[in-house]
Amino acid sequence: MVGKITVTRKLLPPLVGVLSLILLWEGSIWLFNIQPFVLPSLHSIVLAIINNGSSLWISMGWTLVEALSGFVLGLLAGLALAILMTVFRTLEAMLLPLAVAINSVPTVAWIPLALIWFGMGALSKIVLVILAVSFVILVNSLHGLKQADPQMINLMRSFGASRLTIMRKLQLPAALPNIVSGLRVGLVRSIIVAIVAEMLGAYQGIGWTIFQSTQQVDLLTVWAAVVVSSLVSIALYGLLAWLDTTFIWWK
Repeated sequence: MVGKITVTRKLLPPLVGVLSLILLWEGSIWLFNIQPFVLPSLHSIVLAIINNGSSLWISMGWTLVEALSGFVLGLLAGLALAILMTVFRTLEAMLLPLAVAINSVPTVAWIPLALIWFGMGALSKIVLVILAVSFVILVNSLHGLKQADPQMINLMRSFGASRLTIMRKLQLPAALPNIVSGLRVGLVRSIIVAIVAEMLGAYQGIGWTIFQSTQQVDLLTVWAAVVVSSLVSIALYGLLAWLDTTFIWWK
């Protein structure tokens, strides 16, 4: 009984938010007589998703391949750098300012260069996602790794534990909540970067679909693509949130 109440309390706020958005959307169209080419009804968007379902989901699948490939590689790069910077503090002093300087440039500004260097295929999008995700993972992981209790570190050293053992058994578990927080932000960011990059130069993908539909003034397909990408992003974020609460129980 208590479990059902807890689940209801968790699900109720998002459901209320979704219903409020639907009422606001449909109510605004009815109240202000907004034309479909400006803001189509949710019913027509759902029909567009059904009618163009196969092409939309194929495009979304291509974007997901780019985003998730870059996300995984960015995760590995960011985490590896954070571990190295924690072990070798001189490396942190050398590389962290450089990472901050690179990240201070908006990702959109790197897109033209990536398209020139790596072409309009998937590689340029993957590189851009790696660039966007690795910094988020680096900063969150570095902060988390430094949260380990110094007294515990000294105690393990006194028993002859190596740097690798301390990292594996103490610092990494202590950093997991921060790492997962970085994963949440990085995952959503990876999809955004992949879509924006596709809109500026690609042969396929949901961003390319949005751009092509805009060129053809097919705003219904644009909205359908936006809704599909939003649903996928929400689902992936929810999966990470569930993994966080299920497996990182000690935080």
